[in-house]
Amino acid sequence: SQGSAALAWGGSSASSQSCSRAPCPSVPSRHGAGKAEDTFKTSPFHLDLWFYFTLQNWVLDFGRPIAMIILPLEWFPLNKPSAGDYFHMAYNVITPFLLLKLIERSPKTLPRSMVYVSIITFVMGASIHLVGDSVNHRLIFSGYQHHLSVRENPIIRNLKPETLIDSFELLYYYDEYLGHSMWYIPFFLILFIYFTGCFTPAAEQSRMPLAALLLVGPSSLYYWYLVTEGQIFILYIFTFFAMMALVMHQRRKGLVLDSNGLFLFLSFIITLLLIAAWVGWLWNDKILRKKYPGVIYIPEPWAFYTLHMNNLHAAKGSF
Repeated sequence: SQGSAALAWGGSSASSQSCSRAPCPSVPSRHGAGKAEDTFKTSPFHLDLWFYFTLQNWVLDFGRPIAMIILPLEWFPLNKPSAGDYFHMAYNVITPFLLLKLIERSPKTLPRSMVYVSIITFVMGASIHLVGDSVNHRLIFSGYQHHLSVRENPIIRNLKPETLIDSFELLYYYDEYLGHSMWYIPFFLILFIYFTGCFTPAAEQSRMPLAALLLVGPSSLYYWYLVTEGQIFILYIFTFFAMMALVMHQRRKGLVLDSNGLFLFLSFIITLLLIAAWVGWLWNDKILRKKYPGVIYIPEPWAFYTLHMNNLHAAKGSF
């Protein structure tokens, strides 16, 4: 009996040692490429996350310049941060948090290193944009016109010495190019990474609840603003084509989008239609055509505002 007990003890210790050297099949790897049950797990529609995500996008991003223009200038002097700047600071904290929570709820194990690097780059790019955008928008109070280039603006081209114009062009570069690139590339990359886990073999899971249908409109309209104001149509369209290719590839495997994937995909489709309508409406605008030359002509909403809406307000004020 003692011999058999020793054999049993030795067998159990050997198996425990083997498990310590290699991961046991019954224990899933937390940082692995994927779980065995990933394909068969589905997630309910994340109403709370998508609602908060859409709400803070509208309030903290789209509402930034509006708050700066509407609130009295005496509350936020031109040499101090504006209300829009505080909105931007909140956006730079809340948005990466919501993106991380969205990734956590994916039924599929996603590449975490790529997610972390994307989030870090996103925060850095959005912070660079915060500074450049703050100065550029506050120049509106001094007569800066967004539908004109930096050197064509009356308040800029008369600066002395002329090297100051180079400094404003550098500020514009940080705001419109470097800041936008480091902000939006990781943003869309994270959305696409999440989208790769939104597939299920269950056809009944490929339906959008009523709450999702109600959120599609505001979500799509915000993405329209993001693409047009950020001048990131190429990044957006490549992300959309990658989504379409992934959907067709997974369909051959018998997998369909779940409710969260459908919500994101439908938002991108409606966004494309809104962009086409926006471009068609302003197709013959000669002044905006001059600022946005080239094959891809997508005017910024704030350039349209400073060109047409400001003139309209001035005309009303004259009466």
